[in-house]
Amino acid sequence: MGHIRGLWKTAITALACTAVVGTAGGSATAAPTGAQTSRPVAADSRPAPSRPLPAAVDGGAWESGHVQGMAIDRRKGFMYFSYTNLLVKTDLRGRPVGSVTGFTGHLGDLDLNQKDGRIYGSLEYKAAKSFYIAILDGDRITRMGMDAQSTGVVSTVYLDEVVRDFTADMNGDGVFDGDTGKTADHRYGCSGIDGVAFGPEFGVKHGRQKLTVAYGVYAHTGRTDNDHQVLLQYDVERWKRYERPLSEAAPHTSGPARVDGKFFAYTGNTTYGVQNLEYDRYSGHWLMAAYKGTKPGFPNYTVFAVDGSRRPVVGDIRGQQRPERGPLLQLVPAGLHDEATGTYGWAVPGQYGQYGLVSLDDGRYYVARSGTVQEGGVTKQTARAELNTWTGATPSPFAPVG
Repeated sequence: MGHIRGLWKTAITALACTAVVGTAGGSATAAPTGAQTSRPVAADSRPAPSRPLPAAVDGGAWESGHVQGMAIDRRKGFMYFSYTNLLVKTDLRGRPVGSVTGFTGHLGDLDLNQKDGRIYGSLEYKAAKSFYIAILDGDRITRMGMDAQSTGVVSTVYLDEVVRDFTADMNGDGVFDGDTGKTADHRYGCSGIDGVAFGPEFGVKHGRQKLTVAYGVYAHTGRTDNDHQVLLQYDVERWKRYERPLSEAAPHTSGPARVDGKFFAYTGNTTYGVQNLEYDRYSGHWLMAAYKGTKPGFPNYTVFAVDGSRRPVVGDIRGQQRPERGPLLQLVPAGLHDEATGTYGWAVPGQYGQYGLVSLDDGRYYVARSGTVQEGGVTKQTARAELNTWTGATPSPFAPVG
């Protein structure tokens, strides 16, 4: 699968020689039977220079929903945390410098668009059957408590493809059953969107940068058509024409009429699909972090890696009510392998990626640690971005730095 460079080679070789792996808590245990360390392919470009970064960035404590995603602007020195209905901007010392409030929908995973310097995130309004990419201008987030609708720091783009799959009447009864997994409706089990990340076209060397959006997927164990992760790719270069201010009272439908690509990765059913999606420029892989699935017959891994260097292959989308074919993405043959289903992944214990994942494109990642604190009788949500190194070991492919 290509040569291995730098610290990736050092870490993987050391693990192979000692036959131990790092756990989520940093202790060492014997590698389980069938475990494999990852062998990442060389990236299309050299990794970003290693610059001093803090071992952790504190995202604060807020009366909000739990942390959903993170993004870093290394050039300007800021970190962004999504707390479901709140966005917080901090410097790299963890000092809050601004926030955006007033979201009544679900603000999910985040990523920085290196081309325009703005933060892109998934935004859901399921009751209104509206799904958007929220685009936040970080330069204009200069104080705490800025309103998402009235201050002009947020624009939105409507995703019609997601809406059509979310509202699909799969049982033909003419009734939309709403935000519930206890139904045969929702094509591919689509519950909306969550994971977002920028990266190249799948399988295209030096491919054009696209925004990739991952579906949420209901954890319905009684159906077979929800065992894929569904990923959409969009070229956002001309999205300015679609952008509209956020208006929760009057949701708009301005957005692209079609996607640039719709892809399927067979992982087995998860609980609400890809929570965090991240492209790693160093390895050329797309990491997908999910809540553990509950379907018997699947290994129910929580971290998967898609090989971004391999072109999608048109094949059967398994388990559909009617035979269907589409572009299939290939999982990296690393981590644990379940022979019965053919899936690869990592059964990561605890919190490793589902609440926030940021690649630094040099073998290091910031991984979110979620928690709660009590302040004045009020429960507040906390987040902490912790610096980790990718090892590819099992059960967790991440090892805390230091």
